[in-house]
Amino acid sequence: MPASKVWVTGLTVGAIAAVAVLAVQADKGPKPHAVASRPGASASASAHPKPTRSAAPAAVPDHSGTGRRIVYSLGRRTVWLVDASDAARRTFAVWPGTVSPEPGTYTVGTRAEGPITGSDGVKIEHIVYFTVRSGANIAFSNAVDGSSPPPASGTPTGGIRMRTADGAAMWTFGTAGTKVAVVK
Repeated sequence: MPASKVWVTGLTVGAIAAVAVLAVQADKGPKPHAVASRPGASASASAHPKPTRSAAPAAVPDHSGTGRRIVYSLGRRTVWLVDASDAARRTFAVWPGTVSPEPGTYTVGTRAEGPITGSDGVKIEHIVYFTVRSGANIAFSNAVDGSSPPPASGTPTGGIRMRTADGAAMWTFGTAGTKVAVVK
């Protein structure tokens, strides 16, 4: 083997070893964590507000019951999926429809995996129905394309929309018979 090939092979092996050492060192270092803040009043007034997760989930609201349940806060526009030990397993922001449920306790009735067309004309999935108010079905769902609902066009809508990943989590958690606590 000519000396130039030996030299190139040696450099290549050395470079691979150096990259491997740096990769191991980088893996031992601190990992970045995504941190997002909740939108302020100006952000929530936009045509397409984006729900965000807070760095530290808010505590499950007082007076929302006990045991395994879905808690929906009208004022905070937030949902908690609460396990049997009263610990929040998942917390996320939502976009409410134009028709809101009254505060109280409900039960998940029917569900539809979708996709179907919502009352606002958007394709939705992971639909978890829990009550009817003013002729509108009130249900949790997510848009198939992940979009937020458009501004209200005068059509009564009872869909409480969420991000796609949150919709999938709601679908798994919110089986028929699951309690839904709606709080102010």
